[in-house]
Amino acid sequence: MQTTAKYQPESTGWFTSSRTNNGNQCVEVRFDGDAVLIRDSKYRRNPEHRLDDEPIITVAAAEWMSFLATVLGRQTLRTALIAETGADGHTTLKHRKITLVYTPGEWRAFVDGARDGEFDRSPVSA
Repeated sequence: MQTTAKYQPESTGWFTSSRTNNGNQCVEVRFDGDAVLIRDSKYRRNPEHRLDDEPIITVAAAEWMSFLATVLGRQTLRTALIAETGADGHTTLKHRKITLVYTPGEWRAFVDGARDGEFDRSPVSA
């Protein structure tokens, strides 16, 4: 999925929204070339889980930006990355066969960070 295209910000390690109260429970994102990787930090806290089996969603930067616009209500175009909030307030993030589930607080912190532009992934003009 990665290409030689340049994006801002440059590749970085895993990060969360600055609105996350405690870094142990949150939506974590990492930029890698033109790919955006998403995981759930709760998975890593459980000692029974093997890191090799950790569910990670990977999407292209363009799909990620469309997804963010949809989450923020700026567009209605659906992508293969889908967020659905249930009656209990938990949000399920789905992409193909991978599903991640976030608590209401975790998802709220992510959306607030997205509103602040913390998760934007923009191509660099040539």
